[in-house]
Amino acid sequence: MSIFSQNIKLLRKRKRFTQDEIAQSLSMKRSTLSGYENEVAHPNMQALVTLSDYFNVSIDTLIKVDLSKLADSQINQLERGYDVFIRGSKLRILTTTVGLDNEENIELVAEKAKAGYTSGFADPEYIKILPTFRLPFLSKQKKYRSFQISGDSMLPIPDGAYVTGEYVQNWNTIKDKGAYIILTLDDGVVFKVVENLIKKENKLRLHSLNSLYEPYELLISEIREIWRFVNYISSDMPEANEMRQDIAQSLDSLRREVKQMQTKLKL
Repeated sequence: MSIFSQNIKLLRKRKRFTQDEIAQSLSMKRSTLSGYENEVAHPNMQALVTLSDYFNVSIDTLIKVDLSKLADSQINQLERGYDVFIRGSKLRILTTTVGLDNEENIELVAEKAKAGYTSGFADPEYIKILPTFRLPFLSKQKKYRSFQISGDSMLPIPDGAYVTGEYVQNWNTIKDKGAYIILTLDDGVVFKVVENLIKKENKLRLHSLNSLYEPYELLISEIREIWRFVNYISSDMPEANEMRQDIAQSLDSLRREVKQMQTKLKL
């Protein structure tokens, strides 16, 4: 069966429609649609355009990309308009795992596994050995992964917390001031508040919630994956806001005094 025939059959079944229902919506004979799905008939350009518009998937994807090899969350993103051939970006195939019920798991990347994840994120054998779990309140139509963070740069989210993110297929959809988990080429997994500069400068500016950490910039070429922050899990009780603010103010004051002393020494 050709990729095109297989794809339109898969997309129809995802909508849970019969051939009769699809054909009626497209003002097409059922036998014609059946012929396309069974590779008995071949669509002309007008039929390709009609099917592309109906499924919200580009013609190039319909005839070139084997959708059966993509995860459900990836196909869902294609159907929502994040098509590689429409958006003009590189298609990112995510390695994932599914349970016995054929629904996607949430893989857990603990602190000890983060170094291996940097090199093994695209290796099915590596992803397969990661612990998995489910969060019933999250959408089954999206792909999630959980990462353990370290350090105090994102306080009040504490050191050792597990942050769960939703996979971002199209990086142009990254929202300013949103929190994201980013797999980088050199620094491994980082968790930051993001400023999207992709269209203007082909990079992201990363900010910490902790004001003691300066923002820095990251080129798109240095990034491998991006996950939009959804929630976090921690056994630590958050500190009172007043205590954190007092500490931050004291440290900021100390930093200003040090800078003033350095300036005087240079004079």
